[in-house]
Amino acid sequence: MTFVDTNVLVYATAIGAPLQARARAALGELVSRQQRSISRQVLREYIAVMTRPQTWAKALSLAEAVADAEAFLRGFALLEDGPSVWAELRALSVGYSFAGRQVHDANIVATMLAHRERRLLTFNEADFRRFGAVIDIVVP
Repeated sequence: MTFVDTNVLVYATAIGAPLQARARAALGELVSRQQRSISRQVLREYIAVMTRPQTWAKALSLAEAVADAEAFLRGFALLEDGPSVWAELRALSVGYSFAGRQVHDANIVATMLAHRERRLLTFNEADFRRFGAVIDIVVP
C-alpha cells in the first residue's frame, strides 16, 4: 500500500498543473495494483487547494472539489484518524522537530504509522525527509 499526498492528487487532476503527467502515471501504477491510500486530512487539503486560484489553474467550485474528494474516497483505501494517530503524533513530537504547518505533514506520517503504512507518494520530498527513518518517500 502507498499513501498518496495531497500534491499528487492536485497535480493529477488540475488542468494545466505542473508535473501532471508524472502524477497521473504514478497514480495509474498504484491503481493497477490496487495499492493506494489517503486520509480525510488529504481530502480536506485537496478541497482547500483546489478551491483557491493557482498561478497555473482556475479554482474549482466547492461542489466540484467535493465531488473530486468523493471520487477519491471510492478509489482509495481510507486511513482513519483517531486515538492511534494521536498517539503516533505525540511519539513523533518527542523524536522529531516540527511546528506550524509542518504539523500537518507530521500528522500524515502519524496516520501512516498508525495504519502500518510505510510508503508515501509525494512531490514534497523535502517536507517529509525528516521522517526518513520511519517512512519511505517515493517521488513520482
